[in-house]
Amino acid sequence: MDHDLSRRGFLSGTTTALAATGAAAAGRTSANETIRLGLIGCGGIMNAHSRNLGHFGSGTHVSWLCDIDPRQMDRIAANVDGYQKTAPRRTSRFEDVLADRSVDAVIIGTPHHWHARIALLALAAGKDTYIEKPMSHVFNEGRAIIEAAKKYKRVVQHGSQMRSSPVTAAAGKLLAEGLLGEIRITKAWNVQRRGTRKVVPDTKPPAAVDYDRWLGPAPVKGFNVNRFHSNWRVYRDYGNGDIGDDGIHDIDMARWGLGVTTQPVRVTAHGSHTFYSGKNRGDREFPDNMMVNYEYADGRVLIYEDRLFTAYGMHGFDSGNAFYGTEGYMIFSRRGAFRTYLGPKSKPGPTEPKQSRTNRGYAPHLADFLDAIGTRNFDTRANADIAHLSCSLVHLGEVAFRTQGRLDFDPKTETFVDSPQANAMLTKAYRKGYELPRV
Repeated sequence: MDHDLSRRGFLSGTTTALAATGAAAAGRTSANETIRLGLIGCGGIMNAHSRNLGHFGSGTHVSWLCDIDPRQMDRIAANVDGYQKTAPRRTSRFEDVLADRSVDAVIIGTPHHWHARIALLALAAGKDTYIEKPMSHVFNEGRAIIEAAKKYKRVVQHGSQMRSSPVTAAAGKLLAEGLLGEIRITKAWNVQRRGTRKVVPDTKPPAAVDYDRWLGPAPVKGFNVNRFHSNWRVYRDYGNGDIGDDGIHDIDMARWGLGVTTQPVRVTAHGSHTFYSGKNRGDREFPDNMMVNYEYADGRVLIYEDRLFTAYGMHGFDSGNAFYGTEGYMIFSRRGAFRTYLGPKSKPGPTEPKQSRTNRGYAPHLADFLDAIGTRNFDTRANADIAHLSCSLVHLGEVAFRTQGRLDFDPKTETFVDSPQANAMLTKAYRKGYELPRV
């Protein structure tokens, strides 16, 4: 693909369906003006972002790479070298990136426990911010990011890339036309074989790794390879389990398909270690199966389900959704396809059978963010308000599971009704020196 394509040109060139959703013009960036970016957290997802930035040519420039592990920055630097003549500066301290007044925006791809603190400081420093999923590690962090984005008048984009996928646009058109009738229930699932790791003793961190910095807001613990790169997701101090890893993508699509724009009023959850138990469990802190039921004030229902011990999916997809309407239903997957079934006998309807990584919205979602920087359009496809409503479901489901019960929730106050134990889990303790900044 031509590296000198404008962001709008790339967006419309990727899919005509997305052009109809109102993508902003390039605005701020002209042939003589460039958006300068800092990439904070150079783990797995930043590999995709750093490659996709190459599509925008002179419209963007990666000014900084930031990670506590130089080896992570080496990999991302190799991507950037493929389309950028000047090498980015490097640091293990994100504060260096935020202090650079020439930096316009940051992309945050750290472990979850760092997302909110970096995002709040970035917004306060005047940086537009792309935050990988989930935006928040605990519920209350989402509200803080919303308030910061408003106060500092900054663009926020959440890493819900399927909101910019041509498959989502095509499915949304059918839903809007009423083909399936009124959608009353949606279901999200994450059905995979995750496995566990053998429990190993703590060791010294790798040379050149700033491990204390990696811990950041989390409690001080010895270094353990099981809790480090890519493995941290199944430990509550750093991640949100599968419901907040792959699950948040599917939950976000389930909420999108249901069309709800409020918090649920009731949450019920259960799960267990049904397969990875005993010696097979390792030190995983999240269940290997989980079901959560979210009820909304108007009676609509969203269901989440994961089973992490299977070698098969549901309806052909390891991650997917079902949208149940009064006239038919749709099976939808962020893997890049959907199928519809109509009428009392569920005869096949329109389908989007093509499946590829290009259908997952990564580059168009980044284009939407970059366009918004130019036009100062704060209504991105996954702004802070949209992100909070979806990420909230991760946190509310986890709280309901941990309290082992059915919880009533007040959307106006964003608190549980008559449950001090559950309300205490809407936030967390932060290590001294890494507290959440006040907005």
